[in-house]
Amino acid sequence: MKVLISDNLAPVGEKILRDAGLDVDVKTGLPPEELKAIIPDYDGLVIRSATKVREDIIEAATKLKVVGRAGIGLDNVDIPAASQKGIVVMNAPDGNATTAAEHAIAMMMSLARNIPQATASMKAGKWEKKKFMGREVTGKTLGIVGIGRIGSIVANRAQGLRMKVIAYDPYMPPELVEELGVELVDLMELARRADFVSVHTPLTKDTKHLLSTEFFANMKPDAMFIDCARGGVLDEEALYEALKEGRIAGAALDVFEKEPTTLEDTPLLGLDNFICTPHLGASTSEAQENVAVAIAEQVADYLLKGVVRNAVNVPSVSDDVLAKVGPYIALGEMLGSLHMQIARGGVEEVELEFSGDLAEQDTGPVTVAFLKGLFTPILQDAVNYVNAPLIAKERGIRVVESKTQHAADFTNLLRIRVKTNEGENMLAGTVFGKKEPRLVRLNSFRLEALPAGPMLLVYNKDVPGVIGALGTTLGEGGVNISRMTVGREEESNQNVILLNTDTRISKELLAKVQELPNIDDAMVLELPPYGG
Repeated sequence: MKVLISDNLAPVGEKILRDAGLDVDVKTGLPPEELKAIIPDYDGLVIRSATKVREDIIEAATKLKVVGRAGIGLDNVDIPAASQKGIVVMNAPDGNATTAAEHAIAMMMSLARNIPQATASMKAGKWEKKKFMGREVTGKTLGIVGIGRIGSIVANRAQGLRMKVIAYDPYMPPELVEELGVELVDLMELARRADFVSVHTPLTKDTKHLLSTEFFANMKPDAMFIDCARGGVLDEEALYEALKEGRIAGAALDVFEKEPTTLEDTPLLGLDNFICTPHLGASTSEAQENVAVAIAEQVADYLLKGVVRNAVNVPSVSDDVLAKVGPYIALGEMLGSLHMQIARGGVEEVELEFSGDLAEQDTGPVTVAFLKGLFTPILQDAVNYVNAPLIAKERGIRVVESKTQHAADFTNLLRIRVKTNEGENMLAGTVFGKKEPRLVRLNSFRLEALPAGPMLLVYNKDVPGVIGALGTTLGEGGVNISRMTVGREEESNQNVILLNTDTRISKELLAKVQELPNIDDAMVLELPPYGG
C-alpha cells in the first residue's frame, strides 16, 4: 500500500510508516492540480495544515482509505465529502497541548517584560533601559478564557509562577474547575479582575468574536491580553482600537483571522504595545515529533490491521456492529450536537435509554457518538470517537445507560436526558426505514424532524400567521427552507418549529426572525450533515 506525505512531517513519522511495510512518497508543497493528478495512486494521505483536502481532491482519490492530520485542526479537510466516500479522517489531538500552553506563558512573559521591543531597540543600536520598564507576574491575576486541556496546563504553569488564576468556561462543571485551584467567573467579571487574559477556546459559531469591544472596555487599563487559541475568537478591530486608545496596556497574538497575515491585513502589526508570532503555538520539535509518531502509527494500524484510532468521522467498531447500529450512531451524534447547542450551563449527567430491538444490540458506540456530538460544538476537532468518553470523565460527567424491550410508539427508540447545573433537556430519536434519523421528542414537544445540517429552532405562540411570516422573512433573506416540522404543546399554547435550511442563517437574519410577532425565541443550529 502507498502513503503520500504532502506536508512537512518530522522524519520519525516517515520512518514508522516505512518500517511498517508501507510504500511512502514525500512530496510537499504540491499545487492543488498536481495533488489531484497523483492522489489516485495512494491508499493513505498524511498532512499537516498546508494541504487542502477539498471535495475535488477526494473525488479524484479513487484508492484513498485514510487521511491523517499530524495535529488537531481539520478545517483544511472536507470531512463530509470524505465520509460520503468512506475515507477515514483522523487526527492527533493530544500531541501539542503542553507546547501550546508553554507558548502562551512565553507570550505573557515577553509582553510583561517588553522583550521583543527591547530586542528590536538594541538591534537598532539603542540602549533604552528606562523605556522598557516591565512588571512582575507574581501575585497578579491571570484570567483564562476556556479551561479545557490546554487552559488547564496554562493554569498549572501560572500557579507555579505564584499567580492567582480565574477562568471563564460555561461548559465546565464548577467543582471540576475548583479542583484545579481555579475560580470560575463570568466573562465580564474575568475582564474586570484579570491583570493578564489568556485565551484557550476553539473557534465555533458561539465563540466567533466572543472577545470584542465590551470585553476590552471592562479590562483594567494596565491589563494585558494574550491569544494563542484560534483566529476569530478575538475581534481584531476591537483589540486594535483598545490598544491604540490606551484602554488596555498591551496584547500578544499567535493567531489571526487571516493567516498568513501582514500589516495590510491588520493594523495591529503597526502598534508598539503589540507583539506577535506566526502561529507558533504547536511549533516545537517535541510537539512535531509527538504528532508525527501518533499519526504515522494510526495510519499504519488502519491500513494494515483495520484498527481505527482518533477518527473524527468513523467510530471504532466492527463491520458487524456497524451494520446493526450504524444509523443510531449517526443519530446519537446528531442528538449530542443538538443538546449542546440548546443547553445552558455545564453538563453534569447524561442518561441514555435504549428501547425495543435496539436494546438487544451493542449500544456502546451509540453512547460514544452522542458524547462526541455533545462536545464537538465546544471543542471542535479536539474531540473524536476515541477520546469523547475520556473528556466526559475528565469533566466529571456521569454517563448512565439503560435498556428496555418496551419502545411504546416506535420499534426502536433512543431516549436521552441531559442534566446541567442550570436545568435539563430530554431528547428522543429513532430511525425511519433503514437509515433515516429522526428527532421525535424535544422536551415536551412531539415532532418528526431530521436533525441534520443547518437548522433554525423557533419557539412561538400557537396563533395563525407565524409560519407565513417566518417563511417570508427567510425568503427575503435568501434562505431556502428544505424541510419544516412543527411540534405542539397543548397545555401552554406554544409550538416549536424546526426548519432545515440549505444555508446557515446569518446573525442579522436571525435577529429579524427574533423580532417577528409571536416569536418567543429562535436559535441557529449546525448539526452533522446527513448523506442519505
